[in-house]
Amino acid sequence: MDDTDTTASAGPAPTGRPPADFTPAERARGRALRRAQLPWALGGRLAGLALTLLLGLTPAGAGLVSAVGGWFGGSRTAGVLAGAAALVVLGQALQLPFGARLRVVRARYGLVTQGWAGWTVDALRGLGLALVLVLPLALGLFALTAWSPRHWWLPAAGAAAVLTAALSFLHPLLIEPVFNRFTPMPPGPLRSALLALAERDGVRVRDVLVADASRRTTALNAYVSGLGATRRIVAYDTLLSTATPREVELVVAHELGHVKHRDVPFGTLLGAVGAAAAVAVLGVLGSWRPLLSAAGAADAADPRALPLLAACAALLGALSGPAQCAVSRRIEARADRHALELTSDAEQFVAMQRRLAVANVSDVDPPRALELLFATHPSATRRIAAARAWQATQGQGGPERRANPGESVV
Repeated sequence: MDDTDTTASAGPAPTGRPPADFTPAERARGRALRRAQLPWALGGRLAGLALTLLLGLTPAGAGLVSAVGGWFGGSRTAGVLAGAAALVVLGQALQLPFGARLRVVRARYGLVTQGWAGWTVDALRGLGLALVLVLPLALGLFALTAWSPRHWWLPAAGAAAVLTAALSFLHPLLIEPVFNRFTPMPPGPLRSALLALAERDGVRVRDVLVADASRRTTALNAYVSGLGATRRIVAYDTLLSTATPREVELVVAHELGHVKHRDVPFGTLLGAVGAAAAVAVLGVLGSWRPLLSAAGAADAADPRALPLLAACAALLGALSGPAQCAVSRRIEARADRHALELTSDAEQFVAMQRRLAVANVSDVDPPRALELLFATHPSATRRIAAARAWQATQGQGGPERRANPGESVV
C-alpha cells in the first residue's frame, strides 16, 4: 500500500515532470512504519523457521513427540496426534510476542481498532483452526506411511492436491466466518452498480457482502471470494465508510479482473500441483537415512519423523516464497490493467491507489530487495506509473488531477 498525501496544487506539474502523488511526509510515514514493522515481521518468520528446523533436524523433535505421546498412552496414534498438536502449539506460542509487538507498532500508526482481548480471542481462534486442520492431516499422513514407509507419498501427493482444491472452494464458507462477520450489502445504488459492473464484465457473483473489518483495523480492502456457487464480492466496511462509490467500483473492478482471468482457479491449480510436488519431495527426504538419523527417527512411518517432515515442508515453503510473490505481482498488475479497461477511468484509479496507500500507511516505494522477496503486489508508485502509461496509450491526455485535501480517494 502507498502512503499518499493529496494536497491541492496551485497548477499543473512543471513540463516534463510527473505530478507528485505523495508528499514527503506521507512517504516518510510509510517508510517509518515499514522500518518499525520489519524486524518483528521478519523476526517472527525466521524464529518460526529456526524452531521448526531445530526440532526437525535434531533429536529434540523426536524426544518431544515421544514425551507428549507417552502422556496420552504411548500408542502410535497418540504419538502422531499429540506430537502434531505440540508442534502447532509451540509454533503459535513462539509467534505471539512477534504478533503482539506488530500490533503495538500498527496501533501507533492508527491502524488498529481492536483491543487486546479481541486480539487474544483471534489468536485462540487461529490456534483452534490450525489444530482442526493439522490433526486429521497428520493422522491421515501417518496412516499412509504405515501402509508403505517408502511409497506413502504417491497417494499422499494426490490427496494433497485434492485437499488444496477443496479448501480453496470451502474457505469462504468455513474459514472466513471464523474471523469476520459478513452481512449482505443493503439494496441501493452502490450494490446495484457493483452487480452491474460484474454483469458487464461477464462475471457471475452470488452476492455483495460487507465484512466488519472495522472492529480490527482502519485498513481498506475489498475482494472477490469463492469459486462457482460460492463466489461473492466482499467489501470492508472501512472502505465503504471512507471511499467514494466510484472508488469502491474501481477496487471491485480490480478484483473482478482476478475472476475474469481465472486467477483463483489458476492459483488453486498451481497450489494443488505445488502441494503434490512438495509431498513428492517430502517422500524423498523422508526416506533419506542421514536425515532420519539426525532426526532420531527409524523411518517415515515412525511418529518421531513428524518434526522432520514438518521442517522439510517449512523449508520448501520458505524457499518457494519469492517465486510465489513474483507470480502474484504479475497477476495483480494484470488485474490493475483489467480495472482500467473495464472502467476507462485512469484518473480515479490513481486516486484509488492514493487512498489505499494513505489509509494503509504503505511504503509507496520500498527497497527493491524487499519487494522481490516479500511483496505480493507491485508498489503504489509502480501501479500508478502503469496506470499513467496505460492512459497515455488511450489518448486520454495528461496526468490525472491530484485530489484535494479531505477528498475521499481509494
